[in-house]
Amino acid sequence: MNEIIFLVEESPEGGYEAHALGEPIFTEAETLSELKERVRDAVRCHFDEARRPRIIRLHMVKDELLLV
Repeated sequence: MNEIIFLVEESPEGGYEAHALGEPIFTEAETLSELKERVRDAVRCHFDEARRPRIIRLHMVKDELLLV
């Protein structure tokens, strides 16, 4: 595996949540910079060196409500 993708959303309680696509990895943090470090750490913990993806892609999702 060369790349792993995380879906990043704002948490209803505040901060951010990140879920890996295709892997059982989840983490959360108060700020985006803290979330990036936690995602890196979660990937290091989940994969051994030989299987670890070299690229982590964060897909930011933001829902917005528009009134007509």
